[in-house]
Amino acid sequence: MTGFVDCDVHNAVPDLSALFPFLSDRWVDYCVESGVDGFDPAFYPAGMPLSARPEARVGDGPPGSDPDMVRAHVLDGPGAGHAILNCLYAVQALHNADWSTALAAALNDWQAATWLAADPRFRASVVVSPQDPRAAAEEVARRGDTPGFVQVLLLASTQVPLGQRAHWPIYAAAEAAGMAVAIHPGVAGANALSPVGWSSHYIEDYAGAALSLQSQLTSLVCEGVLAAHPGLRVVLLESGVTWLPSLMWRFDKNWKALRREVPWVDRAPSRLIREHVLFTVAPFDGPPDQTPEWTDRFLTQIGSTGMLLHASDYPHWHHGAGASTLLGHLSSAERAQVLHGNAARLYGLPEEATTCAPTG
Repeated sequence: MTGFVDCDVHNAVPDLSALFPFLSDRWVDYCVESGVDGFDPAFYPAGMPLSARPEARVGDGPPGSDPDMVRAHVLDGPGAGHAILNCLYAVQALHNADWSTALAAALNDWQAATWLAADPRFRASVVVSPQDPRAAAEEVARRGDTPGFVQVLLLASTQVPLGQRAHWPIYAAAEAAGMAVAIHPGVAGANALSPVGWSSHYIEDYAGAALSLQSQLTSLVCEGVLAAHPGLRVVLLESGVTWLPSLMWRFDKNWKALRREVPWVDRAPSRLIREHVLFTVAPFDGPPDQTPEWTDRFLTQIGSTGMLLHASDYPHWHHGAGASTLLGHLSSAERAQVLHGNAARLYGLPEEATTCAPTG
């Protein structure tokens, strides 16, 4: 019987040399001669407790780098029927567009050979470099026919907003391939993570991560991406979701007065968001004392459970049980929708209803 779908699992590259078989000699030499150790993401420092659960810190490689261990911790143990892999190896942060593009392609080849071949329950996101959107679109098209790739992964902290027209080739390619576009916190440009400049502490960056995703969401709506690509679906990963009702309220209110500025936004922004955007519920940013009444009010405000996706964020460690509490307040039909049904439709997975819930 098909289990729930874990929509945000982070597979890690064990070492830069793992990508060498998928790079041309030119880029292998470039990596070696440059003395580069790798591109492990600085926004998840290795020593920080929240960067990895204790059980994932086993073996020689970074947490999430062993397919067998990820299978045991995500699929076989909790009982997920499928896991969507979002690799955060930070090749998008490179300013050399050619190097970044080559590494992204090698990363995708490595995912196909190492992860998708390891277990048919894994699905993967296509990593692309935003520095060259046309090359990124070509990479999406290249992977469009590869079984197992189901979405395109973008990072939230970019040089320019993701809705601007320079990025549109990526969305056109994703729509043509039938892939969703996911946006995850992370660095893909030289701007500060904070909207007001460089912060002093890691906790400031981490606590404020949702602000970048909110900005990207408003950009996608106002620049016309969702209107121009009616078949596109966007997933916000690790963004939180309880901020959405207030954003949609303010967005709709201001759109009524300023709609002449964006004539392509031909209906309320809240409606466009409900039609095109989904959110993972890990980590869930609800109150610690969630009540059934609070849950009902929240779901009424966002519109339905059809916008929510289950995720563990493995191997990251958030300590909280907010998503479990949310699931406990849902009806059996709503719970099945969040755990399986929404992801099955989004990613083209078997439609069989889930019969189990995550155990951890």
